[in-house]
Amino acid sequence: MRAQVRELAGELDRVVDSAHGAEIVRAEQRMRLEQIAARAVEEFGVDSAALVAEYGPDVPIPPIAEQADAQAPPAEQAATQPPAADGKRAAPPDGGDPPRPAIAYVRAEQERRAATAQRQLNQLGKVNPLALEEYAALEERHAFLATQLEDLKKTRRDLLTVVKEVDDRVQQVFAAAFEDTAREFEQIFGRLFPGGQGKLILTEPDDMLATGIDFEARPPGKKVKRLSLLSGGERSLTAIAFLVAIFRARPSPFYVLDEVEAALDDTNLQRLLQIFEELRDTSQLIIVTHQKRTMEAADALYGISMQGDGVSSVVSQRLREPERA
Repeated sequence: MRAQVRELAGELDRVVDSAHGAEIVRAEQRMRLEQIAARAVEEFGVDSAALVAEYGPDVPIPPIAEQADAQAPPAEQAATQPPAADGKRAAPPDGGDPPRPAIAYVRAEQERRAATAQRQLNQLGKVNPLALEEYAALEERHAFLATQLEDLKKTRRDLLTVVKEVDDRVQQVFAAAFEDTAREFEQIFGRLFPGGQGKLILTEPDDMLATGIDFEARPPGKKVKRLSLLSGGERSLTAIAFLVAIFRARPSPFYVLDEVEAALDDTNLQRLLQIFEELRDTSQLIIVTHQKRTMEAADALYGISMQGDGVSSVVSQRLREPERA
């Protein structure tokens, strides 16, 4: 009897310990349920009774899009399904596709869905309550910058159009001026160098805005064309021919020449004076010179003289009176 009493006492202790452990587990579960209920009320505003009634384990969950598409019968099969017990076939609520069947609650699968949703939520980060205001401000800023950018593009197009018009006009004016100057240069060079040939050449004829101008001068009796191979007087006379060609192609009211005939001999000087006489018909010439023959061809002379007291004075002398109209 004592042995049986001891055995029963040990079994009673085990039962009491098990009951205490179960009570502790039940207390923990109650506390956990209370926390979950409080959290549901705090975060979602739903009490535990409504939460269990709508989302309990015995309630089918809404179908997932991929699973519903895989499980839903095709349209032909749905059309051939037998009617219900009352003789009527279940029709879609809106007349569209047949309703998708609900899915039974499987805890492990739903926990995986919850974990996936939680990871996606964590990736989104914290919710910014001012996101709408910031988005509106950024959208307004973007619209403003887009308008400014469009204005800049339009202004750029307008400027490029103006630049093109100016370039076309410059090319047209330069081409016309060069053609006239080249024609006059050939005539003047032929007069200053009887029997010689001279012409102007564009270095880049295809690009009138970046082209340069080269001289080809061949005095009579010489085969050279480069100016560097000519004598000093010939180079000077070639430069004078170019200047006079510009004067005749685009006339001006007056011209100022400084020692342009200093390196010329009498023969070349006489030819140059004849061209000056022609220019005098349409323009006034002011020539700084020490050549007597040039002074003799002038209408008036102006010079500087220093008298005995060391004071300079301007001396002028009219050689011929201007002809009356």
